[in-house]
Amino acid sequence: MVDVTIRGAGIFGLSVAWACVRRGARVQIIDPNGPGTGASNGILGALAPHVPENWNDKKAFQFESLLLAQPFWAEVEAISGLPSGYARAGRLQPIADDRQLTLARDRAQSAAALWQDQAAWTVEREDPDNWGPVTPTGWLIRDTLSARLHPRMACRSLAAALDTLGAHIVPDAPDAGRVVHATGITDLSALNAAFNKTVGTPVKGQAAVLDHDARDLPQVFGDALHIIPHADGTTAIGSTTERDFSDPASTDQQLDALIDKARALVPALSNVRIRLRWAGQRPRTRSRAPMLGPHPLHPGQFIANGGFKIGFGMAPKVGEVMADLILNRTDTIPEGFRPEASL
Repeated sequence: MVDVTIRGAGIFGLSVAWACVRRGARVQIIDPNGPGTGASNGILGALAPHVPENWNDKKAFQFESLLLAQPFWAEVEAISGLPSGYARAGRLQPIADDRQLTLARDRAQSAAALWQDQAAWTVEREDPDNWGPVTPTGWLIRDTLSARLHPRMACRSLAAALDTLGAHIVPDAPDAGRVVHATGITDLSALNAAFNKTVGTPVKGQAAVLDHDARDLPQVFGDALHIIPHADGTTAIGSTTERDFSDPASTDQQLDALIDKARALVPALSNVRIRLRWAGQRPRTRSRAPMLGPHPLHPGQFIANGGFKIGFGMAPKVGEVMADLILNRTDTIPEGFRPEASL
């Protein structure tokens, strides 16, 4: 007996399954490749907020999800017995010039109003831990909302917790109950063909893991580059954003340039060994927001897709609103996240 079938065991599929199971639903997850083997098999794991200004539904949704992340992953780890690599260790950003310094201080005031006592955005002098980043002005932004996890560890932990609660991942099975499609670029390709236009696209990213232990230090973000210290004693950097590519799994000189940029931004990384080079595709909808709600091609079924760059950060809240819709027929999905926003 199955109440909900989830097709796709990436972070969105697993999070929707988790929210449904925690409400008492009987869930099966179908994925021929197993958990976390597509876009969720990345190596970065930056859970970072949008800037605290020009507040809208998307930013509010992400803020709520980032606050949910700590209890979410603590419960997953307690049930699975496996680490997710989650830590709300914060983030540092260099301030390049006086204009950015003024803007950062204005955003500190906005954060105080929007984030209230849940998190802080402050402007500080250079990092006393000598971790970095290099900053031309001598000033940094520090926020306490940003967190990190290890994507592969997190998917393993969540899959094991679901299995413990009776929601098993199987390579194939007939649909039963209410059906949710969380298959990433596969489903976006089907939507493109059905509507004869670009509803969503795969975007390639390249990243690397360096052999440097900074596990207790905050992540760094500068010049569109994330530097993420992980719980396993490595540091991940990434990623590129490539819309035109011939081989989605290859790494090249674009990653070399990214590594050079990371070492210039954080000199502590200058002479450390590269442990892993990674490339993969991530699903990006035309609206750049997640696609959540009734499935445009399958009446009576649902879609959870498009977690481009923000999937792990959005996942706890995505699971909750999808479970509201699937199990209770309560629709709390922001307008900009609905499928029609990308159709």
